[in-house]
Amino acid sequence: MIMSEYKRYYVPGGTYFFTVVTYKRHPFFKSKVAIDLLRQSWLDVQAELPFTNIASVLLPDHFHCLWSLPQGVDDFSTRIKRIKDGFTEAWLASGGYEVPVTESQKKNGNRGIWQPRFWEHWIRDTEDLENHFDYIHYNPTKHGYQLRPANWPYSTIHKYIRMGHYHKDWGSSIPRNLINMELD
Repeated sequence: MIMSEYKRYYVPGGTYFFTVVTYKRHPFFKSKVAIDLLRQSWLDVQAELPFTNIASVLLPDHFHCLWSLPQGVDDFSTRIKRIKDGFTEAWLASGGYEVPVTESQKKNGNRGIWQPRFWEHWIRDTEDLENHFDYIHYNPTKHGYQLRPANWPYSTIHKYIRMGHYHKDWGSSIPRNLINMELD
């Protein structure tokens, strides 16, 4: 059997874009209870293992976020794992369900809530940051959930509209900087 050598790129104090997906893209986050439990898990981890959330969006089957880690800190993996684990524990304790997994997956400790891994991208410069920032905020429109990103409730776009970074109609058509960007 061929084993993949999956390597992460850790940069102390780095800024990263993440994609975290549910198992088999099951839409757990259509549930308000699931949304609230994920939010609480996120806040609990952030209080214990700080990071700055620059931007984020939650869709029914995945979330994207842009984080900056504190100076000298490079461990984003533990933060993501703890958010996923905290949500899973709270979700199942609240009567939530999971999608069936194979016996082999069970033996490896996998549950039917999250895909085992997540995708990360280290942000290299201001243009890279702006592209991923816009990608996050455009994502609900990209996936057809809303005609414009400001109509999606689970996004930091509302904060940035209030700050004047975006106009409320931004993203009604695909932004130029995202035309060739394909991340999920």
